[in-house]
Amino acid sequence: MTRITLPRPDDWHLHLRDGAMLSGVLPETTRHFARAIVMPNLVPPVVTGAEAAAYRDRILAALPEGAVFEPLMTLYLTETTDPADVAAAAGSGLVKAVKLYPAGATTNSHSGVRDFDKVRGVLEKMAEIGLPLCVHGEVVDPAVDIFDREAVFIETVLDPIRRATPGLRVVMEHITTKDGVDYARSQGDDLGATITTHHLILNRNHILVGGIKPHYYCLPVAKREHHRLALREAATSGEARFFLGTDSAPHVDPLKECACGCAGCFTATNTMQLLAHVFEEEGKLANLSAFAAENGPRFYRLPVNTATLTLEKTATAATWPAKIETGAGPVTVFDPGFPVFWHAID
Repeated sequence: MTRITLPRPDDWHLHLRDGAMLSGVLPETTRHFARAIVMPNLVPPVVTGAEAAAYRDRILAALPEGAVFEPLMTLYLTETTDPADVAAAAGSGLVKAVKLYPAGATTNSHSGVRDFDKVRGVLEKMAEIGLPLCVHGEVVDPAVDIFDREAVFIETVLDPIRRATPGLRVVMEHITTKDGVDYARSQGDDLGATITTHHLILNRNHILVGGIKPHYYCLPVAKREHHRLALREAATSGEARFFLGTDSAPHVDPLKECACGCAGCFTATNTMQLLAHVFEEEGKLANLSAFAAENGPRFYRLPVNTATLTLEKTATAATWPAKIETGAGPVTVFDPGFPVFWHAID
Protein backbone atom coordinates (compact mmCIF):
# COMPACT_ATOMS: atom_id res chain seq x y z
CA MET A 1 0.00 0.00 0.00
CA THR A 2 1.51 3.33 -1.07
CA ARG A 3 -1.51 5.59 -0.67
CA ILE A 4 -4.10 5.87 2.08
CA THR A 5 -7.01 8.27 2.57
CA LEU A 6 -8.53 8.66 6.01
CA PRO A 7 -10.96 11.03 7.70
CA ARG A 8 -9.18 14.22 8.62
CA PRO A 9 -7.40 13.41 11.89
CA ASP A 10 -7.78 15.06 15.29
CA ASP A 11 -5.18 15.65 17.97
CA TRP A 12 -6.50 14.69 21.41
CA HIS A 13 -3.64 16.33 23.34
CA LEU A 14 -2.08 19.54 22.05
CA HIS A 15 -0.18 22.50 23.48
CA LEU A 16 -0.66 25.76 21.60
CA ARG A 17 0.63 28.18 24.27
CA ASP A 18 -0.45 31.80 23.79
CA GLY A 19 0.51 35.11 22.22
CA ALA A 20 3.33 35.07 19.68
CA MET A 21 4.00 31.37 20.21
CA LEU A 22 0.35 30.51 19.54
CA SER A 23 0.39 32.47 16.29
CA GLY A 24 3.63 30.78 15.22
CA VAL A 25 2.74 27.14 15.89
CA LEU A 26 -1.00 27.01 15.21
CA PRO A 27 -0.57 26.71 11.40
CA GLU A 28 1.48 23.55 11.93
CA THR A 29 -1.55 21.82 13.47
CA THR A 30 -4.25 23.25 11.21
CA ARG A 31 -2.41 21.97 8.12
CA HIS A 32 -3.45 18.37 8.83
CA PHE A 33 -5.81 18.32 11.83
CA ALA A 34 -9.48 19.28 12.03
CA ARG A 35 -9.78 19.51 15.83
CA ALA A 36 -7.61 19.31 18.90
CA ILE A 37 -8.02 19.03 22.64
CA VAL A 38 -6.11 22.13 23.76
CA MET A 39 -4.17 21.93 27.00
CA PRO A 40 -4.96 24.60 29.63
CA ASN A 41 -1.54 24.90 31.31
CA LEU A 42 -0.92 28.52 30.43
CA VAL A 43 0.51 31.01 32.90
CA PRO A 44 -1.85 31.65 34.61
CA PRO A 45 -3.77 28.43 33.85
CA VAL A 46 -7.18 28.23 32.22
CA VAL A 47 -9.33 27.40 35.25
CA THR A 48 -12.82 28.78 34.63
CA GLY A 49 -15.31 28.64 31.79
CA ALA A 50 -14.83 32.36 31.16
CA GLU A 51 -11.06 31.89 30.83
CA ALA A 52 -11.58 28.97 28.44
CA ALA A 53 -13.90 31.08 26.28
CA ALA A 54 -11.34 33.89 26.14
CA TYR A 55 -8.55 31.45 25.22
CA ARG A 56 -10.70 29.89 22.49
CA ASP A 57 -11.29 33.35 21.04
CA ARG A 58 -7.55 34.02 20.95
CA ILE A 59 -6.96 30.71 19.15
CA LEU A 60 -9.66 31.44 16.57
CA ALA A 61 -8.25 34.92 16.01
CA ALA A 62 -4.82 33.39 15.29
CA LEU A 63 -6.08 30.91 12.67
CA PRO A 64 -4.36 31.16 9.29
CA GLU A 65 -6.57 32.50 6.54
CA GLY A 66 -8.76 29.75 5.11
CA ALA A 67 -8.00 27.25 7.89
CA VAL A 68 -10.86 25.07 9.13
CA PHE A 69 -10.05 24.05 12.69
CA GLU A 70 -11.98 23.65 15.92
CA PRO A 71 -10.18 24.06 19.25
CA LEU A 72 -11.73 21.78 21.88
CA MET A 73 -11.26 23.52 25.19
CA THR A 74 -10.30 22.09 28.57
CA LEU A 75 -10.20 23.36 32.13
CA TYR A 76 -7.22 23.05 34.44
CA LEU A 77 -8.26 21.22 37.60
CA THR A 78 -7.25 22.91 40.85
CA GLU A 79 -8.18 22.26 44.45
CA THR A 80 -10.53 25.26 44.30
CA THR A 81 -12.24 24.44 40.99
CA ASP A 82 -16.00 25.06 41.20
CA PRO A 83 -18.07 22.00 40.13
CA ALA A 84 -20.93 24.27 39.04
CA ASP A 85 -18.64 26.27 36.74
CA VAL A 86 -17.33 23.05 35.21
CA ALA A 87 -20.87 21.82 34.60
CA ALA A 88 -21.94 25.12 33.06
CA ALA A 89 -18.91 25.22 30.74
CA ALA A 90 -19.55 21.65 29.64
CA GLY A 91 -23.28 22.22 29.25
CA SER A 92 -22.67 25.17 26.93
CA GLY A 93 -20.56 22.97 24.64
CA LEU A 94 -17.46 25.06 25.29
CA VAL A 95 -15.44 22.61 27.39
CA LYS A 96 -14.88 18.99 26.33
CA ALA A 97 -12.70 17.79 29.24
CA VAL A 98 -10.96 18.73 32.47
CA LYS A 99 -7.21 18.25 32.84
CA LEU A 100 -5.63 16.78 35.97
CA TYR A 101 -2.01 17.67 36.61
CA PRO A 102 -0.43 16.38 39.79
CA ALA A 103 1.23 19.53 41.12
CA GLY A 104 4.80 19.76 39.85
CA ALA A 105 4.59 16.86 37.41
CA THR A 106 5.39 18.75 34.20
CA THR A 107 5.47 22.15 32.47
CA ASN A 108 3.29 24.77 34.19
CA SER A 109 1.74 22.22 36.55
CA HIS A 110 2.43 23.99 39.83
CA SER A 111 -1.21 24.98 40.23
CA GLY A 112 -2.24 21.34 39.98
CA VAL A 113 -3.59 18.93 42.55
CA ARG A 114 -1.78 17.88 45.72
CA ASP A 115 -4.68 16.61 47.81
CA PHE A 116 -7.00 14.51 45.64
CA ASP A 117 -9.72 14.53 48.29
CA LYS A 118 -10.15 18.26 47.59
CA VAL A 119 -11.26 17.62 44.00
CA ARG A 120 -13.66 14.79 44.77
CA GLY A 121 -16.70 17.03 44.33
CA VAL A 122 -15.57 18.08 40.86
CA LEU A 123 -14.90 14.49 39.83
CA GLU A 124 -18.31 13.38 41.05
CA LYS A 125 -19.97 16.15 39.05
CA MET A 126 -17.99 15.15 35.97
CA ALA A 127 -19.08 11.53 36.37
CA GLU A 128 -22.68 12.71 36.64
CA ILE A 129 -22.55 14.74 33.41
CA GLY A 130 -20.21 12.43 31.45
CA LEU A 131 -17.36 14.94 31.09
CA PRO A 132 -13.97 13.23 30.57
CA LEU A 133 -11.02 13.71 32.90
CA CYS A 134 -7.69 13.91 31.06
CA VAL A 135 -4.90 12.71 33.34
CA HIS A 136 -1.19 13.40 33.35
CA GLY A 137 -0.32 10.08 34.94
CA GLU A 138 2.83 10.50 37.00
CA VAL A 139 3.42 10.70 40.72
CA VAL A 140 5.69 13.50 41.91
CA ASP A 141 7.15 11.78 44.97
CA PRO A 142 10.91 12.36 44.79
CA ALA A 143 11.46 8.89 46.24
CA VAL A 144 9.97 7.35 43.08
CA ASP A 145 12.34 6.94 40.14
CA ILE A 146 11.30 9.05 37.14
CA PHE A 147 11.07 5.91 34.99
CA ASP A 148 8.61 4.31 37.45
CA ARG A 149 6.30 7.28 38.02
CA GLU A 150 3.64 6.23 35.55
CA ALA A 151 3.29 2.71 36.91
CA VAL A 152 3.14 3.98 40.50
CA PHE A 153 0.53 6.59 39.55
CA ILE A 154 -1.74 3.95 38.05
CA GLU A 155 -1.60 1.86 41.21
CA THR A 156 -1.71 4.56 43.88
CA VAL A 157 -3.71 7.40 42.30
CA LEU A 158 -5.59 6.54 39.11
CA ASP A 159 -7.14 3.24 40.09
CA PRO A 160 -8.27 4.52 43.54
CA ILE A 161 -9.83 7.62 41.91
CA ARG A 162 -11.74 5.51 39.43
CA ARG A 163 -12.94 3.07 42.07
CA ALA A 164 -14.11 5.97 44.24
CA THR A 165 -15.91 7.70 41.35
CA PRO A 166 -18.02 5.19 39.41
CA GLY A 167 -18.94 6.39 35.95
CA LEU A 168 -16.04 8.85 35.66
CA ARG A 169 -14.76 8.80 32.08
CA VAL A 170 -10.97 9.04 32.01
CA VAL A 171 -8.29 9.50 29.37
CA MET A 172 -4.85 8.27 30.36
CA GLU A 173 -2.81 10.79 28.44
CA HIS A 174 0.48 10.04 26.70
CA ILE A 175 0.97 6.58 28.18
CA THR A 176 4.62 5.51 27.98
CA THR A 177 4.76 2.03 29.51
CA LYS A 178 3.55 -1.52 29.06
CA ASP A 179 1.96 -0.99 32.48
CA GLY A 180 -0.20 1.75 30.97
CA VAL A 181 -1.15 -0.40 27.99
CA ASP A 182 -2.04 -3.35 30.22
CA TYR A 183 -4.12 -1.25 32.61
CA ALA A 184 -6.04 0.39 29.76
CA ARG A 185 -6.83 -3.03 28.30
CA SER A 186 -8.02 -4.35 31.64
CA GLN A 187 -10.71 -1.68 32.02
CA GLY A 188 -14.10 -0.90 30.49
CA ASP A 189 -15.01 1.50 27.71
CA ASP A 190 -15.08 4.47 30.12
CA LEU A 191 -11.26 4.51 29.96
CA GLY A 192 -9.27 5.62 26.94
CA ALA A 193 -5.55 6.19 26.41
CA THR A 194 -3.65 8.52 24.10
CA ILE A 195 -0.24 7.73 22.68
CA THR A 196 2.14 10.30 21.25
CA THR A 197 4.04 10.15 17.99
CA HIS A 198 7.42 10.57 19.64
CA HIS A 199 6.90 7.78 22.17
CA LEU A 200 6.35 5.39 19.26
CA ILE A 201 9.80 6.34 17.96
CA LEU A 202 11.99 7.07 20.99
CA ASN A 203 13.30 5.04 23.86
CA ARG A 204 15.50 6.44 26.61
CA ASN A 205 18.70 5.53 24.74
CA HIS A 206 17.77 8.03 22.04
CA ILE A 207 17.86 10.79 24.66
CA LEU A 208 21.11 9.83 26.37
CA VAL A 209 23.43 7.70 24.24
CA GLY A 210 26.16 9.65 22.46
CA GLY A 211 25.28 12.89 24.26
CA ILE A 212 22.14 14.43 25.68
CA LYS A 213 19.51 15.23 23.02
CA PRO A 214 17.44 18.08 24.50
CA HIS A 215 14.83 17.99 21.74
CA TYR A 216 14.05 14.35 22.64
CA TYR A 217 13.49 15.18 26.30
CA CYS A 218 9.82 15.10 27.23
CA LEU A 219 7.55 14.28 30.18
CA PRO A 220 6.61 11.58 30.71
CA VAL A 221 10.14 10.68 29.71
CA ALA A 222 10.72 7.97 27.10
CA LYS A 223 11.26 4.56 28.70
CA ARG A 224 13.00 1.27 27.91
CA GLU A 225 12.67 -0.39 24.51
CA HIS A 226 10.14 -3.03 25.63
CA HIS A 227 7.79 -0.22 26.67
CA ARG A 228 8.15 1.47 23.27
CA LEU A 229 7.34 -1.81 21.54
CA ALA A 230 4.25 -2.25 23.72
CA LEU A 231 3.08 1.24 22.72
CA ARG A 232 3.59 0.49 19.03
CA GLU A 233 1.61 -2.73 19.31
CA ALA A 234 -1.23 -0.93 21.11
CA ALA A 235 -1.36 2.08 18.79
CA THR A 236 -1.38 -0.01 15.64
CA SER A 237 -3.84 -2.61 16.99
CA GLY A 238 -6.97 -0.73 15.92
CA GLU A 239 -8.44 -1.13 19.42
CA ALA A 240 -10.97 1.59 20.19
CA ARG A 241 -9.42 2.53 23.54
CA PHE A 242 -6.17 3.82 21.97
CA PHE A 243 -6.02 7.06 19.98
CA LEU A 244 -3.65 9.84 18.97
CA GLY A 245 -2.67 12.64 21.31
CA THR A 246 0.55 14.17 20.04
CA ASP A 247 1.39 16.17 23.18
CA SER A 248 3.15 18.43 20.68
CA ALA A 249 4.76 20.94 23.02
CA PRO A 250 6.60 23.95 21.63
CA HIS A 251 9.43 25.59 23.54
CA VAL A 252 11.85 28.09 22.07
CA ASP A 253 15.31 26.66 21.49
CA PRO A 254 17.07 28.66 24.23
CA LEU A 255 14.74 27.07 26.81
CA LYS A 256 15.39 23.58 25.45
CA GLU A 257 19.13 23.89 24.90
CA CYS A 258 20.25 25.02 28.34
CA ALA A 259 21.46 23.66 31.67
CA CYS A 260 17.89 22.89 32.81
CA GLY A 261 15.93 22.43 29.60
CA CYS A 262 12.16 22.31 29.23
CA ALA A 263 10.31 19.06 28.55
CA GLY A 264 8.49 18.64 25.27
CA CYS A 265 8.77 17.47 21.66
CA PHE A 266 7.26 19.57 18.89
CA THR A 267 5.66 17.13 16.45
CA ALA A 268 2.71 19.04 15.01
CA THR A 269 4.51 19.60 11.71
CA ASN A 270 5.27 16.00 10.75
CA THR A 271 3.14 13.70 12.92
CA MET A 272 1.02 12.24 10.14
CA GLN A 273 4.00 11.38 7.95
CA LEU A 274 5.76 9.78 10.93
CA LEU A 275 2.70 7.78 11.91
CA ALA A 276 2.33 6.41 8.38
CA HIS A 277 5.97 5.29 8.59
CA VAL A 278 5.44 3.58 11.96
CA PHE A 279 2.18 1.89 10.99
CA GLU A 280 3.72 0.64 7.74
CA GLU A 281 6.69 -0.78 9.66
CA GLU A 282 4.27 -2.67 11.89
CA GLY A 283 2.29 -3.96 8.91
CA LYS A 284 -0.81 -2.15 10.21
CA LEU A 285 -1.25 0.79 7.85
CA ALA A 286 -4.94 -0.06 7.49
CA ASN A 287 -5.37 0.73 11.22
CA LEU A 288 -3.98 4.27 10.98
CA SER A 289 -7.44 5.71 10.38
CA ALA A 290 -8.78 4.15 13.60
CA PHE A 291 -5.90 5.52 15.68
CA ALA A 292 -5.68 9.02 14.18
CA ALA A 293 -9.21 9.77 13.04
CA GLU A 294 -11.90 7.48 14.44
CA ASN A 295 -11.27 6.22 17.99
CA GLY A 296 -10.79 9.64 19.57
CA PRO A 297 -14.04 11.20 18.31
CA ARG A 298 -15.98 8.15 19.41
CA PHE A 299 -14.56 8.29 22.93
CA TYR A 300 -15.37 12.00 23.16
CA ARG A 301 -18.83 11.36 21.67
CA LEU A 302 -18.20 13.54 18.64
CA PRO A 303 -18.70 12.76 14.95
CA VAL A 304 -15.82 11.52 12.84
CA ASN A 305 -14.70 14.24 10.44
CA THR A 306 -16.12 14.09 6.93
CA ALA A 307 -13.18 15.90 5.32
CA THR A 308 -10.24 13.66 4.42
CA LEU A 309 -6.45 13.59 4.40
CA THR A 310 -4.42 11.52 1.94
CA LEU A 311 -0.95 10.16 2.66
CA GLU A 312 1.22 8.90 -0.18
CA LYS A 313 4.54 7.07 -0.19
CA THR A 314 7.04 8.00 -2.88
CA ALA A 315 10.68 7.32 -3.68
CA THR A 316 11.57 10.82 -2.49
CA ALA A 317 12.06 11.43 1.21
CA ALA A 318 9.69 13.87 2.85
CA THR A 319 11.08 17.18 4.02
CA TRP A 320 9.96 19.69 6.60
CA PRO A 321 11.59 22.75 8.16
CA ALA A 322 14.15 22.03 10.87
CA LYS A 323 12.74 24.95 12.84
CA ILE A 324 9.56 27.00 12.98
CA GLU A 325 10.25 30.67 13.39
CA THR A 326 7.78 32.29 15.77
CA GLY A 327 7.49 35.74 17.26
CA ALA A 328 8.61 34.18 20.54
CA GLY A 329 11.72 32.58 18.99
CA PRO A 330 12.69 29.47 17.02
CA VAL A 331 11.08 26.09 17.79
CA THR A 332 12.84 22.92 16.64
CA VAL A 333 10.68 20.38 14.78
CA PHE A 334 10.99 16.78 15.95
CA ASP A 335 13.59 14.87 13.94
CA PRO A 336 12.99 11.09 14.00
CA GLY A 337 16.57 10.35 12.98
CA PHE A 338 15.64 8.37 9.87
CA PRO A 339 14.25 9.19 6.40
CA VAL A 340 10.48 9.17 5.93
CA PHE A 341 8.96 8.63 2.48
CA TRP A 342 5.34 9.38 3.31
CA HIS A 343 3.88 12.72 2.25
CA ALA A 344 0.65 14.36 3.35
CA ILE A 345 -1.52 15.55 0.48
CA ASP A 346 -4.15 18.11 1.46
